[in-house]
Amino acid sequence: MVHALWRQFPRINLKLTALEPYLLKAVNLSNQPIHHKITQLLKSGGKFLRPGFFYIYSEFGEKIDPAKVKAGAAAVELLHVATLIHDDVIDESPLRRGVETIQVKYGQKHAIYAGDYLFTCYFTQVLKSTQEPADMKRHVDAMQIILAGELDQMQYNFNQKMTEADYFQEITGKTAELFKLCFQQSAIITHASDEIVELGGKIGLTIGQAYQILDDILDYSGSSKQTKKPVLEDLKSGVYTLPLIFANQLDHQDLKPLLDKREQLSDEDIAKIQKIVISSGGLEKAIQTADSLTDKALGLINQLPEQKAKHDLEKLTKMLLTRKQ
Repeated sequence: MVHALWRQFPRINLKLTALEPYLLKAVNLSNQPIHHKITQLLKSGGKFLRPGFFYIYSEFGEKIDPAKVKAGAAAVELLHVATLIHDDVIDESPLRRGVETIQVKYGQKHAIYAGDYLFTCYFTQVLKSTQEPADMKRHVDAMQIILAGELDQMQYNFNQKMTEADYFQEITGKTAELFKLCFQQSAIITHASDEIVELGGKIGLTIGQAYQILDDILDYSGSSKQTKKPVLEDLKSGVYTLPLIFANQLDHQDLKPLLDKREQLSDEDIAKIQKIVISSGGLEKAIQTADSLTDKALGLINQLPEQKAKHDLEKLTKMLLTRKQ
């Protein structure tokens, strides 16, 4: 079932409701246990933000074959889910969207192959949306940036000297680039103006950065029930996100002996770190950064032509600030 947030955008909700069975048909593995886990993940409560943004922003272009737009929306969601499966391997995550991960159920090897298989499904849908070489290159370039962003994370694991700039470089690659691709590619395949394409890239990148920061904020302020994944999972695997980076700048003396334990952190240690991140003001500073980026995104959206899609983008972007999961 499509996430409840889309009920506030009825015409997009209809498109996403039709997209869900389309996505399930796009995955056709003979290995039934893995096939079941992938389809379970596709149906298990993702927000469909990326295809939703894709559909909304496509309205700034011309009307084209709806099948091409649907394929383009499916492509970005399949790419997103593929990266999630690989993320779960890297982070050794037990849960994803409240569902046991493939790597826990069937092992890391099978999870990697499952993610790789979804990459091929992604490119199949890209070809259905466009066969223009320049459009294809844009997808290839985006995928390279996304994967490079994931690889960049390795150099930052357990790095107490990680800076805000390092963090932004990392999340721009692993998260924001896909949002940028959603906006730009939807505009390109619908033959929107160069100005709309360029502006879409800026909007998508900024929203993607804000969204990732909010995800990292929820890791410290949320709960497993809300987020449908273990809280502070990033911390346990040595990934230092913006709330912790800010807290380490504000209260390094208290955090250092805890962070020095690296993989040996106990649940009690993690609880202490969580309290320090909140009490030091690190969490609040991260919230302010997310708010600032959202304001920037809204300013960019305000430059768009007056039409329904513009107001939907504004409304949806504001909703990202108050999400609890």
